[in-house]
Amino acid sequence: MAASTHTVTNQAPPLVGYDVFTADRTLSEAVERHTDPSILDEVQGELSELGRSAGSAQAQEWGARANENPPVLRTHDRYGNRIDEVDFHPAWHRLLGRGVAAGLTDAWGRPGGHVRRAAGFLVWTQAEAGHGCPLSMTHAAVPALRTDPVLAAEWEPRLTSHVYEQDLRAGALKTGALFGMGMTEKQGGSDVRANTTSAQPLAGEGEYLLTGHKWFCSAPMCDGFLVLAQAPGGLSCFLVPRVLADGTRNVFQIQRLKDKLGNRSNASSEVEFDGTWARLVGEEGRGVRTIIEMVAATRLDCVIGSAALMRQAVAQATHHAAYRGAFGGKLIDKPLMRNVLADLALESEAATTLALRLAAAYDSDTEQDRALLRLAVPAAKYWVTKRCTPVTAEALECLGGNGYVEESGMPRLLRESPLNSIWEGSGNVQALDVLRALQREPQALNAFLTEVGQARGADHRLDGAIKGLLTELADLDGMEGRARRLVERMALVLQGSLLVRWAPPEVADAFCASRLGGDWGAAFGTLPHTLDLGSVVERARAEVADIP
Repeated sequence: MAASTHTVTNQAPPLVGYDVFTADRTLSEAVERHTDPSILDEVQGELSELGRSAGSAQAQEWGARANENPPVLRTHDRYGNRIDEVDFHPAWHRLLGRGVAAGLTDAWGRPGGHVRRAAGFLVWTQAEAGHGCPLSMTHAAVPALRTDPVLAAEWEPRLTSHVYEQDLRAGALKTGALFGMGMTEKQGGSDVRANTTSAQPLAGEGEYLLTGHKWFCSAPMCDGFLVLAQAPGGLSCFLVPRVLADGTRNVFQIQRLKDKLGNRSNASSEVEFDGTWARLVGEEGRGVRTIIEMVAATRLDCVIGSAALMRQAVAQATHHAAYRGAFGGKLIDKPLMRNVLADLALESEAATTLALRLAAAYDSDTEQDRALLRLAVPAAKYWVTKRCTPVTAEALECLGGNGYVEESGMPRLLRESPLNSIWEGSGNVQALDVLRALQREPQALNAFLTEVGQARGADHRLDGAIKGLLTELADLDGMEGRARRLVERMALVLQGSLLVRWAPPEVADAFCASRLGGDWGAAFGTLPHTLDLGSVVERARAEVADIP
């Protein structure tokens, strides 16, 4: 009898049917560390339920379908009426609805709200990252709206609602709403003060008509947008609703959807305002100051989102290596592969630990933590998002040719990985923001040094890195040309401090030896071979009991 040619062997089973939250020791420990014991059981229960959803075959199918069927713009209806709608695959709505129901737009004023919401965002966006954009912007719009108590009273209950309503209706008729943001214009980019969109005041108090073009407006199906425009008193912040109070559509002309490298499930658009009704948020001429809290919150979500991508990439790589046999044993037991996996796991753990510490600072009411955020958020945004792409690419390589195939899900992670470094200000913008804080807000540097100083004396390599950083900080003249180098060191020292305080010794030791002590090569998999790398890898694995 002829031998069978179709027997499949030595293929890792899919990583499915597991709890994304509880399988992530770094994340679950951070939640326990930063959550008040009185609500810990409640928070862990919520996150575990969401983790099981994120690890389900259904959620993974939704993520695949939403990206295989990107949104489609419909500018007009069949009769020629302008409607400016975007059609999404049903999978997108299921993902977004589950995220809203899980409270991923609800953090402000909720007990432990930012930690539980950050952890949930990190868990759920591992199923699919694109729909995290409207979740993030809706969450982040709240502090900007609070500059106007009337607007906050009107919109905040809808933005923090756990009800998802996808249809476009007047805000007063909706229980739940989503918000977007429009700042950049084609002539200015990150230089928002160069914006040319104009705002002409109307007779009604706080009412304006906008005229102009926004070059990037993500999630254009949202119910409202915070945008910047030039009013008589200078650059100002405005709320633009998609549907007016009388039920008519506001002028919000979507010119096209961007054809993007990744993030394909999410619609990013160019929009025209042509006599578009808007409501002033805050004071005229103080638009950047008004919207900056929203920007800071979305920048933290860039850190969390990159940590989520890295975690999923490491989970997939370690899972594959645990089941794949090669050269007489499992890949995960081979010293060289173990070195690569441990190196990737260090980046993932450092990113997650830092992201949750910053979320906890948002929950804090101390001046120390508020000042810490001013420096630590842009520094973390710069560094963690920069690390995401090389981590994801190396994790893909751990799967070999299987990782290069779309069915593995790894190419989608890789295409998504550069986004967070660009969104809400690319690397240079973050580095310059850190410099501004150093020069203008000495309390921010004091808070940063107090934070990292809590680990002083625990590791000589960390102590040496802190000393070197202080030397660099002593002279800020001519700093712009070396700003990236400085911000990188600040982020690494902060991560090292957190890991020395809270991570297992083998993780802190490996991080300090490589990232701070210089015992590291230019590629992943070059950690000192004398470290306890096996323990680092086992900690990073997403073990699934029912996978054979």
